[in-house]
Amino acid sequence: MPKLPKRVSTALLNALAAGVVPRVGLEQIAVGREAELQAVKQDLANIAAGGAAFRFVVGRYGAGKSFMLQLIRNAAMEAGFVVADADISPELRLAGSRQQAVATYRELLKNLATRTCPRGGAIALILEKWLSSILNQVAQTTDGRPGDSEFDQQVEASIRTVVSNLEGLVHGFDFANVIVAYWRGYREDDTAKKDAVLRWLRGEFASKVEARAALDVRAVVDDDTWYDYLKLLAKFAADIGYRGLIVILDEVVHLYKVSHSRSRQSNYDRLLAMFNDTIQGKADSLGFFIGGTPQFVEDERRGLYSDPAWRSRLERSRFLQNGLQDNTAPTIVLDPLSAAQITALLQQLAAIHRQHYGYAGGVGDREIQTFQQAVTSRLGADLLLTPREIVRDFISILNVLQQNPPLQFADLLNRIGLQYSTAAATATQADESDEFAEFTL
Repeated sequence: MPKLPKRVSTALLNALAAGVVPRVGLEQIAVGREAELQAVKQDLANIAAGGAAFRFVVGRYGAGKSFMLQLIRNAAMEAGFVVADADISPELRLAGSRQQAVATYRELLKNLATRTCPRGGAIALILEKWLSSILNQVAQTTDGRPGDSEFDQQVEASIRTVVSNLEGLVHGFDFANVIVAYWRGYREDDTAKKDAVLRWLRGEFASKVEARAALDVRAVVDDDTWYDYLKLLAKFAADIGYRGLIVILDEVVHLYKVSHSRSRQSNYDRLLAMFNDTIQGKADSLGFFIGGTPQFVEDERRGLYSDPAWRSRLERSRFLQNGLQDNTAPTIVLDPLSAAQITALLQQLAAIHRQHYGYAGGVGDREIQTFQQAVTSRLGADLLLTPREIVRDFISILNVLQQNPPLQFADLLNRIGLQYSTAAATATQADESDEFAEFTL
């Protein structure tokens, strides 16, 4: 495998050991998701051509949803998209009466990223880069310089040519005027005006009165309009040279957990409006990738299937039997990794660990096979074991062996094996000795 920078291997190993998805280096350990990634790449191509896409990425906890969404995020940035991501939580929703929806928008803007600014906070960089390109273009076609009235007028005319395409969209007129205000702050070196524009774009103004005083605009991002501004950002990004906007929302199972039925339904309705917009072609250069659990989608009492409109859109075709998949369907279901795919994943991890710490030998293919057999022999492993747990255990073993050179792999695995065997034996003994072991009042 190619030599990884220390910062990448550090992030990979630390994140995986903690059971979380790393932001970098995922391509080195991506196995078994080739068909899904190919479908996503087709979506990205469609979005880059001015279309839109909406996908659910569905899998149980630890099955690789967040990993897949992070792969999508990295692939989109590499392909030239602007990417925004957020995790839904009790405080971050799609609809609400206490600014939970606009809080989601703010989180997305905080995490706005591009290939040259992958860590988030890219909105200022996007505007600065675009203005610099316009200044260079005008400088090449005129003899003027920045600060000359004629030169500045041509720059503003070029800017208005771009933002005029936004004025036909909802709130597009105010959005266009705010972008022009940023140029004027840029030209006049007015930091306060530029900061006010960035605050407005990030949805940080509390009232329309405050926005009008600062920027002379009559609208602000709120719980009802935040999705309209995402569509404006997507169109704007495509018009200034990016390929579009990709929005990634993970942990939407928190919408399923909303106890108040009317509030939960309001969130489902907002999600449905977003779905319909993108699928019907009412949004340009915009893609959504939503991570959720099977329960969030299929529960007929509280999940999306409780809504007939959602069920009719997401229910699996009766023709998809015997392992057949339709990779153009709105839902990407993450099937469990096969034993061979898990073996390949563990081999990659062992190689990365060996390279990172600079030792020879270490855990080989035979030990990996023994480890797999040990972890999959646990009672209920076929239903409960996930790639996250396997990887976390494996990284822990590699760390312990590296930190304790006299310790042998077989000795360490025997200890783990005894623990697994003891748990299985205890469960089996309880099951055999008491026919009512699983009965509770």
